[in-house]
Amino acid sequence: MAYQRLQRDDVASLLSDLVAIDSVNPSLVPGAAGEGEIARFVAEWLSRHGLDVEIVEVLPGRPNVVARVAGHSGGRSLMLNAHLDTVGVVGMAHPLRPRIEGDRLFGRGAYDMKAGLAAAMLAGRSVAQAGGAEGDVLVAAVMDEEYASLGTQAVVKKLKTDGAVVTEPTGLRLCLAHKGFAWLEIETRGRAAHGSKPELGVDAIAHMGRFLSELEGLGMVLAARTGHALLGTGSVHASLIEGGQELSSYPELCRLQVERRTIPGETEAGVIREIVELLDRLHARDDRFNGTFRLTVWREPFEVASEELVVRALEGAARSVTGESPETYGDTPWMDAALLSAAGIPTVVFGPGGAGAHATTEYASLSEVENCAEILTRMAFEFCSRPASGIEVQRA
Repeated sequence: MAYQRLQRDDVASLLSDLVAIDSVNPSLVPGAAGEGEIARFVAEWLSRHGLDVEIVEVLPGRPNVVARVAGHSGGRSLMLNAHLDTVGVVGMAHPLRPRIEGDRLFGRGAYDMKAGLAAAMLAGRSVAQAGGAEGDVLVAAVMDEEYASLGTQAVVKKLKTDGAVVTEPTGLRLCLAHKGFAWLEIETRGRAAHGSKPELGVDAIAHMGRFLSELEGLGMVLAARTGHALLGTGSVHASLIEGGQELSSYPELCRLQVERRTIPGETEAGVIREIVELLDRLHARDDRFNGTFRLTVWREPFEVASEELVVRALEGAARSVTGESPETYGDTPWMDAALLSAAGIPTVVFGPGGAGAHATTEYASLSEVENCAEILTRMAFEFCSRPASGIEVQRA
């Protein structure tokens, strides 16, 4: 395992180049640059450093980059997964002008998650420099994580590996679980009438008020349950509401957007049942109550056992670099790890630290990017040295 050890200037140079490229997700900010330019940069950089690179267009002008170092002895395959896109830059003075102060590199996407992308790229380069591991090592740089995760959805349709690391920022801790979520749209229907004729009107907004009261009660029930050891309990909240036609009329329609955050063990069917039972109770109390719902988005929660080889290999590599075992924890935001896990790929979340995800001041720790890249490199050699599980690594 002979490869060139990282230099701090090398880390800072790569992360600066990544931050300087506008990759704001156009699904979040209409007309934004998207992932095309940064994908070309990542592809060219990885190709120049010895990886076999494919650019796979998911949406017009919005590709994934899948690069690999072929294994030479039939060992396990490993995917390092990082996203290319960022959120918008409103309120930031110089979002694409990387600035270094001590150990911190500032700029949009530095923390979320171009630092993790840089670490994965540097690890891929190190594996290539050493002539490869016993099994395939892939770097999957994906689009659209900040909106609908179309990039990783495309990856799991084509690629299966024996393990994966999603390099979201964890501060060099091992994230073994995160919450899922459901988005639901609730509608209550009333009867439009002139505001002076209450005998003719049915107030859809008032009926939604009854639903909101029940929803608050559901939230209390969820909070009182026995929670997940790393994540606590599930939750529910009202997010957006609209209704009515004009001030002088009984409102005919009210529409509510609801978010339900879930923990491992909570299912799509269970979440739907909660809402159905809530609506049925309201109708049983007042047959004029007319409420319907639809599930608009479902994202699974994520969990990986601490005994999984991908976790143990990463823990051992971290200990060899830092001298101590990394902390394990569960996180609340949803990540692409859930998609990889649902596709049957044992996955762990591990990346460098910093602060400011989606905030106007955002920075990454250069020393943690350096350590993360070294840890991922050592982990790749260890994980890929084990006999393959029989999963065929397909081309993108």
